[in-house]
Amino acid sequence: MTGVNAAVPDAQSTTDNQRRMRTIFRVVAFAEAVSWGLLLVAMFFKWVVQDDPHAGLEGGVPIAGPIHGVIFIAYVAVCFVAWIHFRWTPRTLVLALACSIPPFFTAIFEVVADRRGLLGRPSRRP
Repeated sequence: MTGVNAAVPDAQSTTDNQRRMRTIFRVVAFAEAVSWGLLLVAMFFKWVVQDDPHAGLEGGVPIAGPIHGVIFIAYVAVCFVAWIHFRWTPRTLVLALACSIPPFFTAIFEVVADRRGLLGRPSRRP
């Protein structure tokens, strides 16, 4: 029977959704931090290592820049989805978004948010 009960999510599907959203947030937050690091390395080689940074040689910046940009936008989008999914306060959302500005802070936010239960409760397997 797929009557009225089909519209009500069971506990298992809710747990699976929580786990899936938690994983997505963690992966995107970590990817954003890594892409920030790659962009910083590319900028270091462009502006510090290269003899003449104005010679027109961009190094890895044209590669790392767009990669970081796409992952940054994905992180912002995932923050808004997590805000709704995990029922964050507006303050938590603003903090998550602010952590996307300094390098590597998205990874720090992810660890702290997970420890405080803001990313749902991960299931404990025996």
